[in-house]
Formats: sequence, structure tokens, C-alpha cells
Amino acid sequence: MLISDKLSIQTNLESFLDCTTPVVPSQFLSKSETRKLNRLWHPWEREKVDYFVLGDLWNSFDELSAYGAGVPIVSDDGQNLIQYFVPYLSAIQIFTSNSSVNCLREETDSVSETRDSFSDSFSDESECEKLSRWDGCSSEEGLFEQDGFWLPNERLGNLYLQYFERSSPYGRVPLMDKIGSLAQRYPGLMSLRSVDLSPASWMAVAWYPIYHIPTGRTIKDLQTCFLTYHTLSSSFQDMELEEGVENVESKRKEGEGISVPPFGLATYKMQGDVWVSDKNGLDRERIVSLLSVADSWLKQLRVQHHDFNYFMGIRHG
Repeated sequence: MLISDKLSIQTNLESFLDCTTPVVPSQFLSKSETRKLNRLWHPWEREKVDYFVLGDLWNSFDELSAYGAGVPIVSDDGQNLIQYFVPYLSAIQIFTSNSSVNCLREETDSVSETRDSFSDSFSDESECEKLSRWDGCSSEEGLFEQDGFWLPNERLGNLYLQYFERSSPYGRVPLMDKIGSLAQRYPGLMSLRSVDLSPASWMAVAWYPIYHIPTGRTIKDLQTCFLTYHTLSSSFQDMELEEGVENVESKRKEGEGISVPPFGLATYKMQGDVWVSDKNGLDRERIVSLLSVADSWLKQLRVQHHDFNYFMGIRHG
């Protein structure tokens, strides 16, 4: 399920953020489970703590992965269109606690011996606190490693999984297929809960335009690609989000589950004014702000996000 009801007049950018924000069914922790939460990650005291399961998050992308997300927009000449974007998993990092990692390992050890080659015991690596396992696929390079990625502090947690897409858009598999493939090796990708994850857990989704309705002339302004960044941890659910995102229904509604709006954004091939149609310049400010947050996030985690670098025109030899 994604938020798509246009309750007020929106700009085209707001419409895009609106239609690509997943809303995930929420569940509530029991009081005993609430007491077990990591207080570094969940410092607040609340009577009820809600969360979502990662598997439900991926289910919210099921239809979009198959058919694309329809975004209602208005062209420069006033024509009403629906632009469709197809999502691909661009990057993901999941940091969790020792207890969660150990539970996942115990559940799968008896099922598959091959998992050991992909899942190192990070608790055993605590002596140097170095994260050196990257699971990045490339049509040319296959698996690769990144050296020098050090654990900043205990708040980050243990790296359970990370994946960075490096293939060209034409060589990528649908988001749901990629999740299914990764989940075979990392079952926690389906079973982990948002409350199990550290605040450093995140994903990026690349949205590529495919077609618009009504069809007809090619509109250059509609060739823009987007990269949205989303947190996976419950730690941010009650925090103030970027002001512009709140305008696209980022606040949860009773009975509608938990929305996972983007905290960061990058664009590619942005031409014309279709996506910055706000007359007061707020859309431009919002894009600059969200881009700055995405850039700061990646620098803080010391990661090289291939798609982000490509969108920004940063090329590595």
C-alpha cells in the first residue's frame, strides 16, 4: 500500500513523493518486549510501541515493482498526465544487535550450510570493529569489498547485510526479485522488525520513468530519474521529518499503518520546470535540502553509493 490520495492541491514533486512513499501495516510490541528494547536506539518511554516487519515493507512494493508507480502531474502547458516510474533496489544497509543476528543464525544453520560463506560472525570481529563485507553486485565486477569502513561507535550496531547495485538500469532485476534473491541468503531481510534495527539502517530506491498516460509526444521534462532514501529503523518514526515531506502525508494516520517517507533525495536528468512547479521556489529548496541530507548521510556512514555518485556526476575509475 502506498499513500496516493490527493487531499489537497499538490505540486508535481509533492505528488511524486506522495505516490512513492510506502505505508506498511503496523504491529505493537508487548510490554515485556518493550522492556527489552535497546535504549541507545529507543530512548523514549511510550505506553505503546509500534513497528513494522521488513517483509511487509517489501510487499508494499509488490505491485509497483511489477507495473510501476503512477504519479499524477501537470505538464508545463497545463496537461494532466500520469507518469509511471519503476522502482529498483539501489542500496541497503541493515544494522542490528548481536542478539538479533545470533537468533537469525540459529534459525538458518540447520537449513543451509552455504549461508556461512555469506554471513560472518560480527561479534567475533569486535576486536577490530571492522566492517569489510560488502554484497555489491555488478554486471562486470560481481562481488566486491570496501576496505577502511570502520564502526564509528556502538550505536551503529552489527552489519547484517549491505548491498549496492552497480548494474546499468537496463541490466537490473525488479525490486521484488532482488529482495527475494537476497532473502535466500539473508532471511532476516523478511523477518526482522523495524525495532530490531539500529538508526543507521537504511535503503535507497531508484525510480526510473517508463511511460506516461496519455501517450503521445515525448516530453523531455519527464525523463527525470529519482533516488529516494528511507530509514528502516523505528528510531526515527516519531522524529520531526524534513518540512517538505510532511506535506505529502508523512504523518501516520490511525489505522493506516506506518509511512516510510524519504529523508533524502537525488535526481538525474532534471530538465525544465515540471518537478519544480511551485511558484514560490519551495520545490527547489526542498530538492536542495533533501539532496544535502542524503549526501550527509552517506558521508556519515562512510559509504560510496554508486547510484548517488552517478546521479551527481561523480565518476570513479
